[in-house]
Amino acid sequence: MKRAIALIDGEHYPNVVREALDEISQRFDLKAAVFLGGTEKIDTSLAGDAQQNEYGVPVFLHEDALEAFNLAVARHSPEVVVDLSDEPVLGYRERFRFASFALAAGAEYQGADFILSPPSFHKLSAKPAISIIGTGKRIGKTAISGFVSREISEAFDRTGKQDGVVVIAMGRGGPPDPEIIAGSDRNIGAAELLKYSRQGRHAASDYFEDAVLSAVTTVGCRRCGGGLAGMPYVSNVVEGAAMAEKLPADLLIFEGSGSALPPIEVDKVICVAGADQPYEYLLGYLGTYRMLISDMVVLTMCEEPLADRVKVEKIINGIKALKPGIEVVPTVLRPKPDGELQGKRVAYFTTAQGEVVNHITEFISRTYDCAVDFVSTELADRKKLRAELAAIPEEAVDVFLTEIKAAAIDVVTEEADHRGTEVVFCDNVPVEVDGEERLADLLAKLAEQAIEDFQTANG
Repeated sequence: MKRAIALIDGEHYPNVVREALDEISQRFDLKAAVFLGGTEKIDTSLAGDAQQNEYGVPVFLHEDALEAFNLAVARHSPEVVVDLSDEPVLGYRERFRFASFALAAGAEYQGADFILSPPSFHKLSAKPAISIIGTGKRIGKTAISGFVSREISEAFDRTGKQDGVVVIAMGRGGPPDPEIIAGSDRNIGAAELLKYSRQGRHAASDYFEDAVLSAVTTVGCRRCGGGLAGMPYVSNVVEGAAMAEKLPADLLIFEGSGSALPPIEVDKVICVAGADQPYEYLLGYLGTYRMLISDMVVLTMCEEPLADRVKVEKIINGIKALKPGIEVVPTVLRPKPDGELQGKRVAYFTTAQGEVVNHITEFISRTYDCAVDFVSTELADRKKLRAELAAIPEEAVDVFLTEIKAAAIDVVTEEADHRGTEVVFCDNVPVEVDGEERLADLLAKLAEQAIEDFQTANG
């Protein structure tokens, strides 16, 4: 029988709760109950053995109910947490918080009409690994993944590690069978991406972007669906991991997709969160779970109008209160062309939206001494994108500057090829807004810790 603990409250009469606990004991090895609060229907003078006599199992009590819960989890390592509470002691927000802590401890969280299961992670046997997970789409996760890959590879070069990293990226448009792109062995350009695209492949998938802009070997995988806690409904990432374990690499980096997690047990986790997202997405619902399983948070989009200073500070403080000691690095993303723009007329294609696009285009013009004459934010809408391309006169620009996203290859690069216009691909790199410039060092340390943890765990 699975080990279980139950969540109870004082808004139910003890004899009613005792009956429910007896029923739970028929299905699980019930170790204890956690008292969450509420005093309407109990004798508050009862404590210790008296509580156990009342409920028939040991009862964890603490002025902070979450602390009582964590004590019970630490003592009994439950596989199941059964929620017998209700409004007003546990509301919707509170339930998601307890669910997040249960899932982070590897326990199933269930109640009368719901079951939340922790994601199932496949254990690697040959290589240490890091996961880069996210709290949603369009928050810069692939840009951060590329930066992480480059910085760790450079750190490994300095310390004498020869094999570097391999990135395993899963996406909604990934290949039906995991595919290796040897970006560390050759430069991949527009012509090769067009070749892939014309074969019917999604050549702007994350694994192509990583291979092109970070010059690392990647393994492309696919997934469909994502549960509340991030488990893909289907994916071929486990098969991709098996391929990656056979490649030369000092470290594997698994890149999530949207808010879906790579279904792989790793040694360290980096969470990429967007400061422009609703606060509850990051520190409510099961965003809490993602923060709890992470070892570092890279906070992107930390600029107005996406997020003001007050919101950014609130998010940082909330994450650190949830998980004391965790490193949170606030950043903005800035374009880094993979080619020369100086003195050229540029058409820029991006997935960025709103007023921040003005900041970005001004940055490109100023930093790379070029003229950004046309801007499209419609990479994710092929119909609108084609209309905007048609509106750019022939010979009006020298360069199409594009992110490797969405329709960047099958529409933008195809049009450039038709016109004979140069294509420059555009990376986005994190710039720390607090001026501390510590991210590279933190990543190098995290990578070394991941390797040490793997070696310790595997003797």
